[in-house]
Amino acid sequence: MTQTALQQGSAAIPEAEHSIPPTQQSAIDESLAVLRDHAKEWTELTIPERLSILEKLRVTCADVAERWVAAACRAKGIERGSHAEGEEWLGGPVTLIRNVALLIRSLEDIHMHGRPQLPKAVRARPNGQVIAPVFPTDKYDALLFQGFEGEVWLEEDVSLGTFADHIGTFYTKPAGDGVVSLVLGAGNVASIGPMDALYKLFAEGEVVILKMNPVNEYLGPIIEDAFAELVRRGFFRIVYGGAVEGDYICNHELVETIHITGSDKTHDAIVWGLGEEGAKRKERGEPRNDRHITSELGNVTPIIVTPGVWSEKEIEFQAKNVVSSLTNNAGFNCNATRVVITHAAWPQRRAFLSAIERAFAQATARKPYYPGAAQRQAAFLEAHPDAKEFGPRGEGRVPWTFISDVDNRNTDDICFTTEAWCGVTSETALGGTDTVDYIQRAVEFANESCWGTLSCSILVHPDSMKDPRIAQAVDTAIADLRYGSVVVNHWSALSYGFVSTTWGAYPGHTLEDIRSGIGVVHNTYLLDKVQKSVIRGPFTVSPKPPWFFDHKTGHEIGRKLVQFYADTSWTKIPSLLFSAIRG
Repeated sequence: MTQTALQQGSAAIPEAEHSIPPTQQSAIDESLAVLRDHAKEWTELTIPERLSILEKLRVTCADVAERWVAAACRAKGIERGSHAEGEEWLGGPVTLIRNVALLIRSLEDIHMHGRPQLPKAVRARPNGQVIAPVFPTDKYDALLFQGFEGEVWLEEDVSLGTFADHIGTFYTKPAGDGVVSLVLGAGNVASIGPMDALYKLFAEGEVVILKMNPVNEYLGPIIEDAFAELVRRGFFRIVYGGAVEGDYICNHELVETIHITGSDKTHDAIVWGLGEEGAKRKERGEPRNDRHITSELGNVTPIIVTPGVWSEKEIEFQAKNVVSSLTNNAGFNCNATRVVITHAAWPQRRAFLSAIERAFAQATARKPYYPGAAQRQAAFLEAHPDAKEFGPRGEGRVPWTFISDVDNRNTDDICFTTEAWCGVTSETALGGTDTVDYIQRAVEFANESCWGTLSCSILVHPDSMKDPRIAQAVDTAIADLRYGSVVVNHWSALSYGFVSTTWGAYPGHTLEDIRSGIGVVHNTYLLDKVQKSVIRGPFTVSPKPPWFFDHKTGHEIGRKLVQFYADTSWTKIPSLLFSAIRG
């Protein structure tokens, strides 16, 4: 597979073999008819009735957690008790049950106060742009994530005076006839499909049919058990299948909205159609499917490294930070780091790149469970035969791959234009007369040359921020980066995992130029007109973050977090902290 075959954007991914037989069209019709019959009832439920459903989900999501993680480990070839098992806890039931718990809090606020109550007062940037603080959500977050803060920036036409009109708006509208929504589930991270469904249900007031992705459809029966109360009430259904079944549901007369997590190629096939006919429709602006469609479609995720004077321990920490963001989930994440941007004149650049290579050498090899991974890695190796590989090769193996010194003058390079969707990342060094000039160039490069607008990170040492010019340049960079999530000093996946932040592309894409998609999910404070989420964290963290590839007790932390979010109590904190310290 060549770069031309891959083209710009998300990688082309073959359809996986099915572990569950595709749902027959008659059964799909039946499921949609049930949802249509209950759509109006869903819009008319009172807040206490919705809270009752969520409280039941809180219990059932916790009940299926062990079975959920065991199934994922079997499918992905993960050894129980390993770091990778911890990933399945954190990216699966932990995130889902946290989502449920935060929705409960927001709906309780709406019941008592008329709208969700933010943890701190909103404020405005000097240009008037409204910023809503959304993390930490409470004293528990503040303790478990010390030094981390998250906020949602709204679009610039929202003012402090009109902010109240843009929070919890579904719950201020008259009940309508209801809407049936199709959620096309992702095959990589287990919580994506059910969390997208929760957003449609509780933020937008739509009943949901979730089509499982063939890659992880084995989780469908478990999710169905977790959402048993929604299923029983006729508000949620799950179906199975591949492209044929997906096309049938996307064009079904009872489906009114669609949410896609996947690739821009899947999106275009749904909206415009395939082949030459689809291309002509796109040129004419005549979509094959004119339903309201939202989407999250991937990214060539950059990390901007701000030069500074770093200690050896800090270099090692940030190298593992970068490598963890690529090796997590075997590299099959839309927020996996794909381009590390450095300053060519940084004296510690080579030391940092060497530390990244050492970290890759330490990372455990993973099963490339997503179809086509070897072919996608081969396309990058064809373009960059000098790439360094770490770990075993051969059947069923795709080594971690690091391509350094990529020439950024060639903005058509595969490293910048194509989401690898496997364990491949790269590095490029930009010029700049000084740190401030470099930061400006790095932001421009990330915005203009890295495909997508989903998420990015910027690393900056606290001593560097003591220089007012650098501090101002970093603040300007955060504002200027056209990404739906900007995370300082850590992996941009935190914006996904915190859940109170939003997850989705930077606004402004169209169906004709979709890139990373349209709309947001998670967003448990139910904010409208979102521009981006911004998270700031300490330059180093101790104890080691549980998402680091060499963390030893992530599986313990995950299991305990499920119990914690299922029934939050201070009494569970000491055990959590004990596991964190031992990591």
